[in-house]
Amino acid sequence: MEAAEEPTPAPSDSLSGQISKFVVMLTATYHSKPIPYWILLVLGIIAMLVAFPASSILSRVYYANGGQSKWIISWVAVAGWPLVALILFPAYCINKTLPTPLTLKLGLAYVVLGFLSAADNLMYAYAYAYLPASTASLVASSSLVFSALFGYLLVKNKINAAMINAIFVITAGLTIIALDSGSDRYDNVSNKEYIMGFIWDVLGSALHGLIFALSELVFVKLLGRRSFIVVLEQQVMVSLFAFLFTTIGVIVSGGFQGMASEATTFKGGRSAYYLVLIWSAITFQMGVLGATAVIFLASTVLAGVLNAVRTPVTSIVAVILLHDPMNGFKLLSLLITFWGFGSYIYGSSMDEKS
Repeated sequence: MEAAEEPTPAPSDSLSGQISKFVVMLTATYHSKPIPYWILLVLGIIAMLVAFPASSILSRVYYANGGQSKWIISWVAVAGWPLVALILFPAYCINKTLPTPLTLKLGLAYVVLGFLSAADNLMYAYAYAYLPASTASLVASSSLVFSALFGYLLVKNKINAAMINAIFVITAGLTIIALDSGSDRYDNVSNKEYIMGFIWDVLGSALHGLIFALSELVFVKLLGRRSFIVVLEQQVMVSLFAFLFTTIGVIVSGGFQGMASEATTFKGGRSAYYLVLIWSAITFQMGVLGATAVIFLASTVLAGVLNAVRTPVTSIVAVILLHDPMNGFKLLSLLITFWGFGSYIYGSSMDEKS
């Protein structure tokens, strides 16, 4: 008796078949939402990937042209908070809704997040004062690692194998930058200041990841919902308290009095000095609005990925516009960081599908 023939495995789809399936999936996704949704989402993504890097580049321009105050740069990051508030009030009218009741717990959460945001901005100000913008942005990419870890610990977000791979890969890129530390140090920056800039950058990234997880925890535990109004309210309140805390720091440190003398010695003159500060405030808040739109329209995961992707974008722009040095170690770190981001995006998409 002849043995039954084993069924032959179905041939794997060809490359053209896979591409066709991908196109069908994209088409179905596109038709599942109205056109205004995609326009707003694209504008939010563009804002995050353009405005945030522009703000970082302007911070480096401030220091490169004679600016000295770390408090002023951290204050500028939140000084534009009324721009977000101006959008919030019409949103109440359009949606015919009232502001979310401010309970004691919610108010304390906003105060804590505002204080942490003020501290985070100050840490990044020190980083950009002592590090090239390209190096500072690459080190700041570790914020994705901390976002994933704190999200897992505090919000119970899932972490799969691809995300774990991304964490190790991005950490490896950070280690490469650390091993090559000092090769791109500015002449007016000492070795101690360079090392401190590196440390402040890592600490700022860790705090940024914690803020991101705590913000999501507020949605889950205190608000129980996420809408455009609620997300916008949180951005306004956190920025307001961060502005108040930072303003106190600027006053105590004498930063406002020092602005006048800085403006007179700034390369390009007084007008260039104030233009740098004004556009720093505007671009940062545009990035905040973009992040708010992405969180509401898509997901916190996508906002976290875009927030991390902007760091290598900043690095590339800094090399082109500010002529930051790009040696072999930094280029290798940049490539490894892109690999880590790709792995994280893949892991996030698999998690959302499941």
